[in-house]
Amino acid sequence: MAAMSEPVQQSIVTLDLEGVLIPEIWIAVAETTGIDALRRTTREEPDYDVLMRYRLDLLAEHGLTMSKIAEVIGTLSPLPGAAGFLDELRRRTQVVILSDTFEEFARPLMAQLGWPTILCHRLVVDDDRIVDYQLRMPDPKRSAVHALRSLNYRVVSAGDSYNDTTMLLAADAGFLFHAPDNVKAEFPQLPAIDEYDELLAAITAQLT
Repeated sequence: MAAMSEPVQQSIVTLDLEGVLIPEIWIAVAETTGIDALRRTTREEPDYDVLMRYRLDLLAEHGLTMSKIAEVIGTLSPLPGAAGFLDELRRRTQVVILSDTFEEFARPLMAQLGWPTILCHRLVVDDDRIVDYQLRMPDPKRSAVHALRSLNYRVVSAGDSYNDTTMLLAADAGFLFHAPDNVKAEFPQLPAIDEYDELLAAITAQLT
């Protein structure tokens, strides 16, 4: 009987969505509706539940419906260069998007990006009002990286915000991309990159 060959480690890439591949959806909603308080994102607020409760309160206060938000999302496109970057990266390796957005928000933009795999959350909508949200699990980005590593993948990750840092630190290699100065300053151990071609080169150098 032939001896079993040694396992070979393969690579997989996990990417954040908003700020990395697409515009920040809540900022776009803020700009369209004039509700400036909705501009606050995970770049400023590390506690995701605090941020979402704040947003839900604002939606209720201003009577902002799911239909109106969907209308805004329908006007958005991927960031310049994002689709080409993602296409080229997917030619080289498998890619999973790990996002704290919601299925209801992401779907139109996933269509524009060629339907990559995305793991995210769900909204609770009642009579066109967003009344709550449902996390798939606590700290889902880091958990996904740990799960992929347990499957003998070498994980390379990129993101821009506080809520990405647990993912980046859990990966075999992590990069900040388009990150604000406050996140860069707090996590100097993570290389900071601002151009897609540089990110593609940095990720490719880490692939097995």
